[in-house]
Amino acid sequence: MLPRSSFLLRSLLLPPSSAMAFAISRAAATFSLERSPATFSISRRSFNLSPTRRTARFAVPSSSKSSLFGRRFHALCQEDGRRLSKPMRIVSGSNKEYRKMRRRPGKSKEKQLELSVSICIEEELPDDPEISSIAELLRLNVPMAMKLAFDRITDSNYKTRDTSIRDLGGFDSVELSVLLCNDEFIQKLNKEWRDEDHATDVLSMSEHIPELNLPVLMLGDIVISIETAARQAEERGHTLIDEIRILMVHGLLHLLGFDHEISENAEEEMEEEEEFVLKSLGWKGKGLIRSAYDAETNANRHMENSNGSLLKDKKKEGSLRFYKPKFKYIFCDMDGEIIPTVILFLINSSTISNAFVTLTLGTLLNSKSQVSLSNARALKEASSRGLKIVIATGKARPAAITVLQMVDLAGKDGIISEHSPGVFLQGLLVYGINGREIFKRNLDPNVCREAGHYSLEHKIPLVAFCQDRCLTLFNHPLVDTLHTVYHEPKAEIMPSVEHLVTAADIQKLIFFDTAEGIATNLRPYWSEATKDHASVVQAVPDMLEIVPFGTSKGSGVKLLLDHLGVSSKEIMAIGDGENDMEMLELASLGVALSNGSDKTKAVADVIGVSNDEDGVADAIYRYAF
Repeated sequence: MLPRSSFLLRSLLLPPSSAMAFAISRAAATFSLERSPATFSISRRSFNLSPTRRTARFAVPSSSKSSLFGRRFHALCQEDGRRLSKPMRIVSGSNKEYRKMRRRPGKSKEKQLELSVSICIEEELPDDPEISSIAELLRLNVPMAMKLAFDRITDSNYKTRDTSIRDLGGFDSVELSVLLCNDEFIQKLNKEWRDEDHATDVLSMSEHIPELNLPVLMLGDIVISIETAARQAEERGHTLIDEIRILMVHGLLHLLGFDHEISENAEEEMEEEEEFVLKSLGWKGKGLIRSAYDAETNANRHMENSNGSLLKDKKKEGSLRFYKPKFKYIFCDMDGEIIPTVILFLINSSTISNAFVTLTLGTLLNSKSQVSLSNARALKEASSRGLKIVIATGKARPAAITVLQMVDLAGKDGIISEHSPGVFLQGLLVYGINGREIFKRNLDPNVCREAGHYSLEHKIPLVAFCQDRCLTLFNHPLVDTLHTVYHEPKAEIMPSVEHLVTAADIQKLIFFDTAEGIATNLRPYWSEATKDHASVVQAVPDMLEIVPFGTSKGSGVKLLLDHLGVSSKEIMAIGDGENDMEMLELASLGVALSNGSDKTKAVADVIGVSNDEDGVADAIYRYAF
């Protein structure tokens, strides 16, 4: 029996005649013990399903009275593959306000027993054609399994089965519900009712209370996580519907008094019954008990869970189809860099040694300035589930497209193209719906002119970003890396400062120097020189950017949100640099990667793993759904 107030379900109900078809809905309905015999329809958006409550009748003989059967909660195995302890029993109907009814006397001739089956889909599961198809198949499969199992318990003798349910001839009808849900839902249920804080594959919950003498056998509820079922199906080499049938049969047998957890004999008896039902109905699989012992992946799942709390809330790759997105958009930074840093070591009182280490900055890009396959798969999966990905970067749009093209994320079916929204050049260029330019801000030409003369005088390389072009004044290895490593447009060498200033509108400038040179010389000088004409920002320690005053990546994100008609409460943002701070503060959930700056991490809602640990993928699987 499911908790009445904790969760919201959507119920798919069938009429008595399977010939009747109507639209089924995702409208929420509370899942309660009182089930009306009348059928009704709910509409389910674009999907048209046959109704999902099935009523069947077949003949059953009368038999003797049954003893008390308390409500039970069962699961085959934990995530680490260990056998579960004895299930907790929750006794019984003293607080239930049912009017006791005298059971009708059994008749000598056979009577028709009505089966009433509800197939339910938990409200947080997204619309998915495969899930809808499985629900439709179950409306036919569940009564078949019930009929076969009822015939067996009537005609066979079992040594270990609880015989509380055996007098089927004394009932007019049998009610059973099957709920499909995801891991998050079943984990909450497992924790609440069994004090087991992990997801499992199937839970069975009996509603049968013999002492009430009701004419309706309220068999109970079978709760199946299709997320776990999908993993197990892949591991065991069969389809998702095959695995769900196996779990359904296992749950049904638990409700009929089989319990593999009480003894070896009981386990053998239930295992044989599982295999008999599956084989008799022509369904694939060995049964859940045998499959669990055959699975070699139980040890791997145990290792995953032993890694500590960091993995607790993280969803598995490939599992996002079982969840609704929590946000409409993810705004994601890109840039990555390897930064050589000198660390001094005191060897003794008179000797100091030093060593070079590397610090990595970046969000979507790792320290090799690449998008990892894990990040790419996570972005594709999130996008396929309806979550829109928007790149917000200091890069020019051609550079971002080039990088993401390498992992098949650019173009019509990717997350970026010339026809998609995006925030580029630290918010100085913003593209909206269909990739249309909705904002561009240029630097004051006098600031550009002064920067050009400073570059020539001090031999400090300078690059001017002009929408899809890059301009410079002389060759330099650091300027070359902007193209060869960071995939920015190859810098065109201008013959003079004046040529550079007048060749095109300039949105931003970047000076290249050592981290020490920027911190001690360039940043103090240009912070004073630009004053109210421009702003000085840094995404990485060895690059100093000069941008128009009053602009930022965060302001570009705000402008794009207004253009799209999206609230900041509907977005998640992922970044690492100080230039991402405003964007992270703006978002409903701001995720700073652990390799980011201390200032950025201080304003973030959560701190994720580093860019070299697939930080974007981790954030998506942990927080976005």
